Amino acid sequence: MTGHPPQALAGTPSNAPVAPTMLKRRLGLPLLVLYGTGITVGAGIYVLIGAVAGHAGVYAPWSFLLAAAIMALTVASYIELSTRFPVSAGEAAYVKAAFESRLLSILIGLLTIGIATVSSAAVALGSAGYIQQFLDWPRELIVIAVVVLLGAVAAWGILESVVLASLFTLIEVGGLVAIIAFAVYSDVPIGAALSNVPPLEVTTLSGIAFGTLLAFFAFIGFEDLVNVVEEAEQPYRDIPRAMVLTLLISTALYVLVAAVAVCTVSIERLALSPAPLSLVFRAVAEVNPRTISLIAIVATLNTILAQMTMASRVIYGLARSGDFPQVLARVSAATGTPVVATLLIVACVIPLALSVPFAWLAEGTSLATLVVFASVNIALLRLRYRGVLSAEPHVSVPIWVPGLGVIACLAMIASSLLR
Repeated sequence: MTGHPPQALAGTPSNAPVAPTMLKRRLGLPLLVLYGTGITVGAGIYVLIGAVAGHAGVYAPWSFLLAAAIMALTVASYIELSTRFPVSAGEAAYVKAAFESRLLSILIGLLTIGIATVSSAAVALGSAGYIQQFLDWPRELIVIAVVVLLGAVAAWGILESVVLASLFTLIEVGGLVAIIAFAVYSDVPIGAALSNVPPLEVTTLSGIAFGTLLAFFAFIGFEDLVNVVEEAEQPYRDIPRAMVLTLLISTALYVLVAAVAVCTVSIERLALSPAPLSLVFRAVAEVNPRTISLIAIVATLNTILAQMTMASRVIYGLARSGDFPQVLARVSAATGTPVVATLLIVACVIPLALSVPFAWLAEGTSLATLVVFASVNIALLRLRYRGVLSAEPHVSVPIWVPGLGVIACLAMIASSLLR
């Protein structure tokens, strides 16, 4: 990947309305990496490992490794586009620049907001389930309390939100690192599991392929980094680095945890358990399973906070460009955050969480995310084809990267619809 010097700006209307107060640049590389890793690792791996192992068997680490390779294509496309157009509501800005269509830009922006809102609602339900193990409150009351409190944190300030999210990240990642550390201490044959090359058999390879489809969704979340680009201290340098480090850290954790899981717990028990990592944790550490439940609560809270923060920035970006009402572009002079946009997200998440089944929310999030990923890759191809230049110094990736990224996303969409 190479850098390009500043050139003529394209895709950003010169008469776009400007927000009364700009967002504050308060995020350095360490906080960006913790933010990205926290969203990506999130709550998914704590339940997803069982489903992946159920299809890929002892070759589950291969499924996670292949999913990471596929995701790397879209990560690369996001890196180029985020350095070309370092603005909030990134996906919408990319599409507007590529197709010069305000309608298409608004649709992608709405889809991105919808993904974050629906994902927050789904994870809030999961969080309430874990919290009920410790607090005898009605699920509906827990959902409302969680969303309102995290919405207040998101409105308090971007630095405060990301610092809290970073603390959550250290705890949830610490849970995965603890599993790996206990496994090493107990002489679990992790190396043998990682070097276990699958045979060239149709049944085995098809199981790994379907496991890869499931594992792909464990890597979703890195893209939220592009929507805090206006709050990064040095966006051109730090956003690409944060994306790459997020992918590398997540991949290492997933592959090692998958290796430990298939070495310590039977595939049948992993596949059938609603909390497979609790089984793994108990097998390698003999620790009370409530410990992993506490970590899972932290993971879910982290995901909700990050998704609501991201959604409010997309709303802010669209409002500032004139696509949404200007009231949504207002930034509090005291907190440096789009408070009205944040309140709107809170008001949308709560009724969704209280009225729509969890399975529908999760499936809708996955499919919509793939549509956005495909649109981002297509936007980059379109920009390259039209020879659109950028006023920003930007990273440049080989043209085959977004091409393969589109193919991978469309294949995932087809697989999801045909299941």
